[in-house]
Amino acid sequence: MNRQPHHDHDAARGIAGRLAHSFVNSKLTPLLIVASVLLGLFSVLLLPREEEPQIRVPMIDLLVAMPGSSAQEVDNRVSSPIERLMWEIPGVEYVYSTSSPGRSLVIVRFEVGQDIERSLVKVQQKLQGNYDRIPSGVSAPLVKVRSIDDVPILALTFHSALYDHMTLRRLASEVAARVKRIPEVAETRIIGGLRRSVRVQLDPAKLASRSLSPTEVMGALRQANDQRSAGSLTMRDTDLIVQTGAFFENARDVGNTVLGVYQGLPVYLRDVAKIVDDA
Repeated sequence: MNRQPHHDHDAARGIAGRLAHSFVNSKLTPLLIVASVLLGLFSVLLLPREEEPQIRVPMIDLLVAMPGSSAQEVDNRVSSPIERLMWEIPGVEYVYSTSSPGRSLVIVRFEVGQDIERSLVKVQQKLQGNYDRIPSGVSAPLVKVRSIDDVPILALTFHSALYDHMTLRRLASEVAARVKRIPEVAETRIIGGLRRSVRVQLDPAKLASRSLSPTEVMGALRQANDQRSAGSLTMRDTDLIVQTGAFFENARDVGNTVLGVYQGLPVYLRDVAKIVDDA
């Protein structure tokens, strides 16, 4: 029987095989394993750590209104210029924007560890130094500071083939009210769906016949849907708060709004418009 030389076996193993073979047969391998385990234990015990570490990731929302403009126009004249300005600020990591008809939302996110107050000052200074570049018809940016604590940890989506958006929003409101009762819940927010609304469809012919205009109708509705404190009275050691007016509760209250007097008779909103309750 012929035996191959020992160096042929080493060449067949390669570098990795020879290294593994040396560790398997070495008496130092157990010592290296024990030393590695002890080093890991010392690292766990000696390294500082926090029970609730605070991660600082400053985020700032910029809300800008541009009434009467399309989403494309808002993006071209508001969102894109603000994005370019925000990218010029040191420490900015991401800039997002959302354009909708008459409204723009720009979200500026800074790098992890940046100071929130300093980041806010940087954004304010950048906006104040470029107020002269704001187009006509655009409101001043509304700045809102957010942090990593404002990021939602749970999102629920309600959908149904039987119920409409308004019913789903009411259900979501009930769920949100119950979630708020849970300890340590900071905030809940409902996005989407339709709120209950009362639509007023004016009849131009009836308005003209009573010498009324849509502007007068809006003013009368705004004045009627109001409640204010008129003072207080003290009677028999008891303070009574006097309030005037009341808020609308249903479509009937809206229709009973008095718009004015024509030929000695009061003109109600129901006389010149169709009231639709989208309940």
